Amino acid sequence: MSGDEEGRTQVIRIARSLFDRGLVHGRTGNISVRVDGGILMTPTGASLGTIERGDLSLVNDKAQHLSGPKPSKEAFLHAAVLRARPAAGAVIHTHSTYCAAVSCLGDLDAGDAIPPLTAYFAMRIGRLPLLPYHAPGDDALGPLAEDMAREHAALLLANHGPVVAGGDLSEAFDSLEELEQTAKIFLVVRGAHIRPLASDERTRLSPSSGPDETTTSS
Repeated sequence: MSGDEEGRTQVIRIARSLFDRGLVHGRTGNISVRVDGGILMTPTGASLGTIERGDLSLVNDKAQHLSGPKPSKEAFLHAAVLRARPAAGAVIHTHSTYCAAVSCLGDLDAGDAIPPLTAYFAMRIGRLPLLPYHAPGDDALGPLAEDMAREHAALLLANHGPVVAGGDLSEAFDSLEELEQTAKIFLVVRGAHIRPLASDERTRLSPSSGPDETTTSS
């Protein structure tokens, strides 16, 4: 858990990096980090390329607004994932291009949306479940996300995008980048005869399941 000032610094640093790398666009995407006293997160209607330290919102673990500007309408989603994963310190949600594209496909395995194409995907993500479509801000998604996040640090929202938790924001960011890159590979090889990792190798590489999962570093 971070102090408030440290948490604000982390959020702004990751927000800028997400924007600069094209993982968010316009006023999309949101970030949260646990801090003393609650969950610090990006506000509603903000561009991650321009927000400042004083623009961030503070909510509690039920996503109730405590201070600062009005939080993102996805605050409930961040709170749900953090409740499910007590060892996680941060959550990132984007509409990044390749993950969003994969989330629109009609023939995905809901329990395993992207196959283990690379070792680093297996190490950082493990299995990626697909959650059914809900309109942005529909808090009916919260219980589903909370339940699924108990066993998975990364989720894919149908027709929407990824949600990734990590021990801290840097870890969540690394996992999000790996997920986006694997989604790109998946779309490139789609329709070809692919050779995913063998099941025993996937098991060997995958992060341990559950809320105490940690990401393997490169």
